[in-house]
Amino acid sequence: MTVPTYDQFIEPLLRFLASSSDELGIKASLAHEAAANALGLNDAQRQESLDSGQSVYRNRAGWAHDRLKRAGLSESAKRGYWRITDAGRAYIAQHPDPLPASEVERLASIFKTVESLRPRDAVPVEPELTLVQQVSAASLSPDDRLMQAVAELREATASDLHESLLQVSPARFEVIVLDVLHQLGYGTSRTDLQRVGGTGDGGIDGVISLDKLGLEKVYVQAKRWQSTVGRPELQAFYGALAGQKAKRGIFMTTSGFTAQAVDFARSVEGIVLIDGARLVNLMMDHEVGVSSKALKIPKIDSDYFEE
Repeated sequence: MTVPTYDQFIEPLLRFLASSSDELGIKASLAHEAAANALGLNDAQRQESLDSGQSVYRNRAGWAHDRLKRAGLSESAKRGYWRITDAGRAYIAQHPDPLPASEVERLASIFKTVESLRPRDAVPVEPELTLVQQVSAASLSPDDRLMQAVAELREATASDLHESLLQVSPARFEVIVLDVLHQLGYGTSRTDLQRVGGTGDGGIDGVISLDKLGLEKVYVQAKRWQSTVGRPELQAFYGALAGQKAKRGIFMTTSGFTAQAVDFARSVEGIVLIDGARLVNLMMDHEVGVSSKALKIPKIDSDYFEE
């Protein structure tokens, strides 16, 4: 008997989270076991594992929680802890056990792109990415299904990355920002990127030396915020750059920028804006806090069979 699909973990997981009143939430490991118990998994099913070594049922419980998060019914209070939201409690009150199959399917199919990480009052700082269209698997070719799965995995990772960024300290976030910029090619070595944030930093959190003598520098502001960055913050940063007689600055945030902030950045020279959506994409593309695995997909070599 195989492990139930991840959609079957959604309801037992949600109802277990609803049973806790702990403000910090419940350890994810306990939630995994509670869902497995509710589904009646036997020892053999619990021992099934993926190639990565992770238990199949834990992986599927994790995807179930991902869907609940995307629906706004649960959240990660801190690393390794899950808890139900107020919306989740209201949902439970409105939906008696068991959930209709159609409702489980709806929750399982919820898919948001990385653009959803941007606050509602923020605007894109670069052209919008093409949204991934959800199409019935039956109408997709195997290659299409693979591409869709990769896109979905990437979006889930982006969401987890964003949560992790919001949970680190402001000081650690400043270090992460410099790591990302170094991976992008700024500075000939990591020591060319220095964190200077702290009390009295004058609005500057980091300095990047573009040459060994430090004649060319880029100044960095890093905001680990949930609220949107507005024009006043950009003007203050521009003033800090002027105070340093600097020509270039990068303003990076976990949130987003208002239209007025974006307009201001475009009206002056030398300021680059990076919002939370773009930041997590950069982290994934350059493997900062992220690792990747390669898939071997067999494809016949027609030339081999030529006489």
